[in-house]
Amino acid sequence: MINNCAELIEKKYLDRARSLGVALLCDGVKKSGLDIPNCGCMEAGIMPVDRGMAMVGTALTVETREGDNFPIHLASYSTPSEGYVMVIDGKGYSHKAYFGDLIMGACQAVGFQGMVIDGYTRDRVGNIELGFPVYSRGFMPNGPIKKEEGNVNTEITCGGIRVCPGDLVVGDSDGVCVIPSAYIEQILDAAEEKMAYELERRRTIDAYKKAKQNGTELPQLAPQWVLDMIGKNIV
Repeated sequence: MINNCAELIEKKYLDRARSLGVALLCDGVKKSGLDIPNCGCMEAGIMPVDRGMAMVGTALTVETREGDNFPIHLASYSTPSEGYVMVIDGKGYSHKAYFGDLIMGACQAVGFQGMVIDGYTRDRVGNIELGFPVYSRGFMPNGPIKKEEGNVNTEITCGGIRVCPGDLVVGDSDGVCVIPSAYIEQILDAAEEKMAYELERRRTIDAYKKAKQNGTELPQLAPQWVLDMIGKNIV
């Protein structure tokens, strides 16, 4: 089944997500109180091919199995691509690589912002040389098969997380998170509140370091919530 792509997420939301990163977005999910499994964070096995890779975009989904990369080719060449992240449910299949640097290079050329596969890839050095963000479970030199068309732009599960076409996909050195399209603004707001808290904590930590170096009075280092919990436990 091949469906049309979802509408691209507005640039203002993409820019905000890019300034936050994966950890803060996951914190934003938690802070929002929304019931999103694992705060939208994919399993720890889904990691970037190289440290420093980062991507933000709108989900274009692919479902395939048993090392069959024909659906990935269909999604690469038969759908709109500019601004999308291709998210692939490969069922964690480990005996074949689903794709290598040729597909990566083609996807980069047509405008994809990155690729995520619940499965394995190959051509690690070539991928790094491309500078194209790819997230996978690891590497397998054995090549793919080409058999079934699979599904393109349907609801999938990737890295233990439900992904729908049009969801916000963000990846960095920590991993990948997926934000359901209906909650993007709410979660961004919550994540930015958390970022403001972290900036204030960093100022406090820096002030403590300087005071310690200068031999002056030390500011309170523990966060207020820690002090509150200590007080409750003492009582």
